[in-house]
Amino acid sequence: MKKRPNSTRRSFCQAAVVAATSSLLGWKKAATGSVAANEKTPSLLNGSRSGNLIAVSTYSFWHFSGEPSPVDICIRKAAEMGFDAVELLEVQMKNKEPAYLQSLKRETFLAGISLCSLSTHQSFVKPDPAERQENIEKTKRSIELANSLGIPSIRVNTGRWGTAGSFDELMANKGIEPILNGYTEDEAFGWVIDSFEKLLPIAEKNGVMLALENHWGLGRTADGVLRIVNAIDSPWMGVTLDTGNFLENAWKQYEQMLPQTTFIQAKTYQGGGVWYSLDIDYQRFGDLLRKYHYRGFVSLEFEGNEDPAIAVPQSLEILRKNCYF
Repeated sequence: MKKRPNSTRRSFCQAAVVAATSSLLGWKKAATGSVAANEKTPSLLNGSRSGNLIAVSTYSFWHFSGEPSPVDICIRKAAEMGFDAVELLEVQMKNKEPAYLQSLKRETFLAGISLCSLSTHQSFVKPDPAERQENIEKTKRSIELANSLGIPSIRVNTGRWGTAGSFDELMANKGIEPILNGYTEDEAFGWVIDSFEKLLPIAEKNGVMLALENHWGLGRTADGVLRIVNAIDSPWMGVTLDTGNFLENAWKQYEQMLPQTTFIQAKTYQGGGVWYSLDIDYQRFGDLLRKYHYRGFVSLEFEGNEDPAIAVPQSLEILRKNCYF
């Protein structure tokens, strides 16, 4: 198969993600003056947006501890704080009943905010074909759920071996875990690629991007993520770049992934991280976004111990200041 240039796939993917909201929301921010002033920010007289649309993940209000923060409340908080969009964490949703889904769409409309991504969980690192098929079916339902909510992209994972035990143990070992006895990493990459290829027709039919995150397992490194995305080579398969999931050589790996990135999750850690803290220079990161002409969503994932009511608006200010064109 003749490979398409990465830039072509990237352009297609970003257009699919931002086209519906970018012009209107960008004008709104310019009109209200809520984009941080910066001497490098271009004039808005031509009607163009001045910077990336800034979203917030509902995960920022709940870190898998205690009762999940209701996503409808998270949507209202996001709108009140001045975000452009919301990324839903699927496991945080109360249910998947049609009436509930329609109520979320109504909530976002009345708040003047959009739903930009659905963050899902699956694992295709499974030797048993039946288990992989279960995860394919699960991801199919997530794609259809995103379509029902008018969400154009879902965050997907490779999954992991599961040999590290608990997630806390995995984090203590910097995301590294042993390969399951009797199998190889090459075999696992084959399982993951085959599983995503089976999902591509469903993604295209529903108009929902699959955006593979650097999220432990085979996606722990930029090389791992890109090995899968390049093998699949589809305009419906992109990359979610999480700024907090590279625990070594982060800046080199950001640059590896940015040419094919279609969605960004930006970590902050006020109050100290839940699992660890990283000192991420978002001025430098913003320079990379401009270097690689990334114009898509940047979604905040606050992962600190500070009160979200304090830390989330602080983080929004940081991202507004640095994510300009």
